[in-house]
Amino acid sequence: MGYEERYHRQLILPEIGVEGQEKLSKAKVLIVGVGGLGSPIAIYLAGAGIGTIGLIDDDVVSVTNLQRQVLYSEEEVGLSKALHAKKRLLSLNSSITVNAYPFRLKEENAREIIQEYDIIVDGTDNFLVRFLISDVCKELGKTYVYGAICGLEGQVAVLCKGNATYRTLFPDEKETLAMPHPGKQVVGVTPAVIGSVEASQVIMLISGYGEPLIDRLWSIDLRTMQSFMINI
Repeated sequence: MGYEERYHRQLILPEIGVEGQEKLSKAKVLIVGVGGLGSPIAIYLAGAGIGTIGLIDDDVVSVTNLQRQVLYSEEEVGLSKALHAKKRLLSLNSSITVNAYPFRLKEENAREIIQEYDIIVDGTDNFLVRFLISDVCKELGKTYVYGAICGLEGQVAVLCKGNATYRTLFPDEKETLAMPHPGKQVVGVTPAVIGSVEASQVIMLISGYGEPLIDRLWSIDLRTMQSFMINI
């Protein structure tokens, strides 16, 4: 399948075109966590032709994941998410490069891995990892696309590109880490919506069109479809 045929539907968009597609093909994007959020992020970025995608996750597929983690199948239960997500993305688009890191992002490895990528995308549900991503992105001058979900609600922001970081949203790390976990209740479409918005932000940032959520937090309640935006 030729380059123009594969990407025809976005090449004819004036916001992308050939120039934007070339930018996408040269971009390097790291997705931290390839679960509910990471699944749509990874699928749509691979489909869009992001040249290099990194996937970092130390977890294995469980049957409870399949309700929302659309990267995986029943046959992959018990197997590495990162490794099988890589296999799935390459089956979708063999022209891209996919790097799998089947371990947890930690203080000891974060700088070495993050420095290899242009944009870091949040597919995690861990406060501590988000502080780490944000701090390293700020230090290295990388862009952090943040996303979070709970039940039927979600939010997205672009951090470390302007003035805002994750610490702008949660200035007291000790207090934030002491908060009770919001719970694991979720309907599958919530990460689908939020992850797709995160992927859209990545494509916008790379291609250079629109108004990305730099220093802005967008939230939506899927029970009412009410959304709002605040400056951060």
